[in-house]
Amino acid sequence: MARASSPHQFLGAAVTVALVVLAAAPSALAGDPDYLQDLCVADLNSELKVNGFPCKVNATADDFFSSVLAKPGNTTNAVGSVVTGANVEKVPGLNTLGVSLSRIDYAPGGLNPPHTHPRATELVFVLYGTLDVGFVTTANKLVARTISQGDVFAFPRGLVHFQKNAGDEPAAVISAFNSQLPGTQSIAMTLFGASPEVPDEVLAKAFQIGAEEVDKIKAKFAPKKS
Repeated sequence: MARASSPHQFLGAAVTVALVVLAAAPSALAGDPDYLQDLCVADLNSELKVNGFPCKVNATADDFFSSVLAKPGNTTNAVGSVVTGANVEKVPGLNTLGVSLSRIDYAPGGLNPPHTHPRATELVFVLYGTLDVGFVTTANKLVARTISQGDVFAFPRGLVHFQKNAGDEPAAVISAFNSQLPGTQSIAMTLFGASPEVPDEVLAKAFQIGAEEVDKIKAKFAPKKS
């Protein structure tokens, strides 16, 4: 009888698939500019502001390493999901390399709410569980399906997309991006939690609701007071 794959085996397979796909992508399609040297480890403490990060003088192996994706994240929150990034801010050696990963964990019924990545296409690999996923084109067409362990699904750069755990058990995916820092804009948080606030009349007219409803929604996304 065939032996079931463990989550650790799937994690390793996910990273391998993601890196092979990203490495095969033409440089012209990369989300970030081409690099001009072997490496440019990000100096995250530099006060110099450039498009990316300035190079650190002395690089070490630790600059290219992280175990941040090894363990499930805490999904105890309002949406029942959590994203753990392995981007240039966590792995400085990714600076100028044009790739990064994330791990997304979902509680049963958990949702990664509609959002966009302005600087990258995303490819998810399902570690375990079953997810309903989809994106919306600029013609307002929903492209969606259900994916399960071992499946991959792509979300084109800049398009609004989501993932929802369709099962009654936890789920997790590994996401690959063709950018060292893809950026994320959650639609609800961006519109109702911006600072300074988006004017009530703008949101009321856009969503065809009253100012009172706008205030109620904004209250849900207001920064938590310590």
